[in-house]
Amino acid sequence: MYLSIIIPAFNEEQLIPDCLNSITDSLSIHRKPGFTYEVIVVDNNSTDNTAKLARQAGATVVFEPINQIGRARNAGAAAAVGDWLLFVDADSLLNPGMMVDILKMIESGQYVGCGSVMHMPNLPWWGAFAMYLWTATSVLCRWASGALVVCRADAFKAVGGFNQEIFAADEIDLSRKLKRWGRQHNLAFTILTRHPLVTSSRKIQLYSKWEIAQQILSVMLNPRKALQDKKKLPIWYDERR
Repeated sequence: MYLSIIIPAFNEEQLIPDCLNSITDSLSIHRKPGFTYEVIVVDNNSTDNTAKLARQAGATVVFEPINQIGRARNAGAAAAVGDWLLFVDADSLLNPGMMVDILKMIESGQYVGCGSVMHMPNLPWWGAFAMYLWTATSVLCRWASGALVVCRADAFKAVGGFNQEIFAADEIDLSRKLKRWGRQHNLAFTILTRHPLVTSSRKIQLYSKWEIAQQILSVMLNPRKALQDKKKLPIWYDERR
């Protein structure tokens, strides 16, 4: 098994060292013969030390000049050589338990891929409620969050990767395509629940609940128009860090 771990990153010098360390720590327990991995950080036109820190940690750095999360993920996949792809956000932390579950999922031969439930520490009550609603939806619909998507490389290529016509929710679009491909090949797409991915709650800290509510409402009322215009998605694309 060859696992390619792909991290899209835009101005993530504060958090990417911890993300990379979590990958090393999580994979140190897996020493089976024939298993290998690579770590690819996609520098999505950063203006800070993201790329430098990634190289110092031993990651391969790919540059993507157009600031778009789906495009960055696709650029990483294009450079990857693994037969499985693991996309994880730079503000997230893998853990050994989750990695064991991911590798068991791969080794079972029964799945095209998976996502994971998430844990965001220090959420206010309204943030915790929103996370509860998303978790229930994710598990019920088998939609991966953008913070973690794992899939077979051949399936990813067959379905066209992440949709570059939209600037957010591309992980939901990919989940749907992977489920459809999986059904054609008698493979399932699942959401792992035993060991949640720890991911940053910084958006909750950097934006008011009214800003977040306005952003969500805008997407819900006119998803096509909102998702295709980066200017209408400031929470994803402004430079608050």
